[in-house]
Amino acid sequence: MNTHMTETKKPVRVWVDGCFDMMHYGHANALRQAKAMGDVLVVGVHSDAEITKNKGPPVMREEERYAAVAACKWADQVVPNAPYNTTVEILREYNIDFCVHGDDITTMADGTDCYQAVKDAGLYRECKRTQGVSTTELVGRMLLMTRNHHKRRMSAGASSLSSFNSEDLGSFSSGARRTTVSHFLPTSKRIVQFSEGREPSETDKVVYVDGTFDLFHVGHIEFLKRAKELGDFLVVGVHDDQTVNAIKGANHPLMNLHERALSVLACRYVDEVIIGAPYSVTEDVLNKEYNVQVVAHGNTPSEPELDGSDPYELAKQRGLYVEIENPNSTITTRGIIDRIIENRFVYEERQRRKTAKAALEAEQEAQEKEKKVSV
Repeated sequence: MNTHMTETKKPVRVWVDGCFDMMHYGHANALRQAKAMGDVLVVGVHSDAEITKNKGPPVMREEERYAAVAACKWADQVVPNAPYNTTVEILREYNIDFCVHGDDITTMADGTDCYQAVKDAGLYRECKRTQGVSTTELVGRMLLMTRNHHKRRMSAGASSLSSFNSEDLGSFSSGARRTTVSHFLPTSKRIVQFSEGREPSETDKVVYVDGTFDLFHVGHIEFLKRAKELGDFLVVGVHDDQTVNAIKGANHPLMNLHERALSVLACRYVDEVIIGAPYSVTEDVLNKEYNVQVVAHGNTPSEPELDGSDPYELAKQRGLYVEIENPNSTITTRGIIDRIIENRFVYEERQRRKTAKAALEAEQEAQEKEKKVSV
């Protein structure tokens, strides 16, 4: 066999585009599936202006959305200001073999299919849409809140509604209990799909951080990036829903434990996640699974344990505790919620438009299926 005749296989370049507003595990799962279809994943992200024109104002600003997509471990390249209507020309410009989208219809403001041109050109493939989550659904969870409600902290053992007054209950109506209810059904398969499966080597410095990581955003990403720079292997503890609820208040967290864990696992700086980690850093956290050499936390004050103790007391005693400078520009989970609450009427109108549009798209999809069956 002549080794000189061996050809180098051209990498398959795959395109995915979207808004990626409030980047969640559903977005990450789409990117994971698309990356599995090829070798290089190029992700086009729409501008604020394009999104506003076609579906209403985004929650996250375009720079925040570009950064969130870039931090996803399955994205190889991000294309800012990608056209809302996916064209054959944009695929050719980036030397793309085909584009991938979920198995739901996406339309322009005038109702036309955003992917019709690439479908006609034979450059379109589908992946399975992740059920139970969407940006629209997350915005809906936040619209059922009031800002005063978020300022209250629950007392230990309080029920999820005990700190409401009658005004709050009037604001929430029947939606109060739905704000933390997710339609997501966690499976071991999904967690395995998101996991790297890499173990630290004997020489790797293991870093541990923990938190809620609710509505995973660029502030979390920047924190995790800085934490990873402190060592070689980053383990992230994600607190369970009951703990977060007791520490932070009646309507936290907005996303359940497994939703939050998957968002963290999708981040390129994270090597492993402890699902349902204790609020305080314990002996088990430090030594049972990994030999943790650094415990990091942001330089903002952390909420104490329910008994008033410092959750990082043991790490500080062992000389393992390091504070990470929090950049002033980063958004917070509270900041995202405030954006929704402060622009409540704008987003309520967006929700109405999205609901009507979704109904129309579902009707179009049903008609297309009927046509296929009758052919």
